Amino acid sequence: MFLENENIRLRAVEPQDLEHLYSWENNAALWMVGNTRQPYSKYALKQYIQQTDSTIYESKQLRLMIEDKLTGKTVGTVDLFDFDIHNSRIALGLFVDSTKQGKGYATQALHITEKYVFNFLKINQIYCHIAQNNTASRLMFEKEGYETNGVLKQWINTPDGFENIIIFQKFSYLTRLFTKLKW
Repeated sequence: MFLENENIRLRAVEPQDLEHLYSWENNAALWMVGNTRQPYSKYALKQYIQQTDSTIYESKQLRLMIEDKLTGKTVGTVDLFDFDIHNSRIALGLFVDSTKQGKGYATQALHITEKYVFNFLKINQIYCHIAQNNTASRLMFEKEGYETNGVLKQWINTPDGFENIIIFQKFSYLTRLFTKLKW
């Protein structure tokens, strides 16, 4: 299968993911880093799961579940969104449940996602917005070769005040190669 390695697989959202999604989407502590400002009902999430049969080209987004192959447990999600075919870019959101963090799931999911985006979808760049105080995510993206290309000042309103967002980008191998060969 294309969307896996020896430890994890990225798979489509299934009806059995309802409880995970319900828990994660309704965790108010996570709302500040996303665009959610209210809880989701199980009914609304069931509808979402049932409607995820459109392609990434139609909906301009794709959610994949991160599954541990050894245990069969779902540990997080990968969200690809704001898919812009014309400008050949896509936004990335990566989430690993707090009880599963620090075990390499995020890095492995990132590698698989990059192969999918760059080699299969043939997209030029992946970008993401990381809260300045999210040190673990910032370090991972830096370690994995993402460039920091801007700061959105006072971008998110947190209980402690406004926080900056750092913009990270990674370009496809062909773009990086072309840039190096350019006069």
